[in-house]
Amino acid sequence: MKHVFQEMVILDPLIINVSKLLTMKSPNILRAGLFFFLVHTLLPATNAQKMLSKIDTSAIEKITGIKGKSNKGEYKITIPQNDLDVEVDGFKIIPPMGLGTWIAFTPSGNGSMIMGDIILTETDLKPVQQEVIKQGLTITAIHNHFVRNHPNIMYMHIGGSGKTDEMAAKAKAVLDKVADSRGHSPASGTVADVPYTIDTKQLDQIIGAKGEMSKGVYKFTIGRPDVSLKEHGVTVSTFLGFNTWAPFQASADHAAVAGDFTMLENEVAPVIKALVENGIEVVAVHNHMVHEQPRIFFLHYWGVGNAEQLARGLRTALDQTGKKHTGMGKMKM
Repeated sequence: MKHVFQEMVILDPLIINVSKLLTMKSPNILRAGLFFFLVHTLLPATNAQKMLSKIDTSAIEKITGIKGKSNKGEYKITIPQNDLDVEVDGFKIIPPMGLGTWIAFTPSGNGSMIMGDIILTETDLKPVQQEVIKQGLTITAIHNHFVRNHPNIMYMHIGGSGKTDEMAAKAKAVLDKVADSRGHSPASGTVADVPYTIDTKQLDQIIGAKGEMSKGVYKFTIGRPDVSLKEHGVTVSTFLGFNTWAPFQASADHAAVAGDFTMLENEVAPVIKALVENGIEVVAVHNHMVHEQPRIFFLHYWGVGNAEQLARGLRTALDQTGKKHTGMGKMKM
């Protein structure tokens, strides 16, 4: 045993190369190396996951004054922008069509990491981004979702990490600044349903997923289980905005669809090509995060026309994602 520890001291547990150890003749060195590998590499990673504390959702609700939704240990608050009367090409854009501010909380080593998408008017933009910086949060993207929309609105992505109650307070400060800028709460008032007569079963069959109906909008949300995405080392889930979504409204012959597409860098060109060739406008291409691994791009699109044709166009674009570099395979739903 003494001989084993004498040989162990010559090994650096942080840079040990298991493949080289397997070629070593000394069984003592092999055992010692594997021991250090387990202790210094695998066990800390396992313990780190176990040490992530549960999010105190009651504290978030109390601080923000907003009741959110929990999902697999994560938590999200959503603020429908009921006060904005937005129209694109004659279609009314209501919260289920992508007019909802949200901030999500996920466990991290020091409490919670937050990610959010804040909807802003042109007059909201300056004071709200100043508040984000004042709160010590980061701005990772500012972009449009639509074109020809009246009034003009922007989407600002924010992020931060810290103690959960502190993150909730920072989130509240940002949301309060939006309300201050408009002179009222964006969620005030109600929004009427928009007309909907599209065959939802047909859409489900074409897209290959099941949507959800809300106020006359039938929306698909499709995750990327084929990609393990992390931001600052923290997993980013479908619930935190790592997804492709597609809301439909109106009629079979004259439908509108708008949404967000999530793509790896090698998927950007083929997805854009598929959408454009199927008569769907690509209106924005951008990032949402800045420290993500692997690199992820998002695009926004807008389509008007026959509902079945729009759905098949989206399906063609979806088929360009989740492929290996060889071009084989399809994304799992």
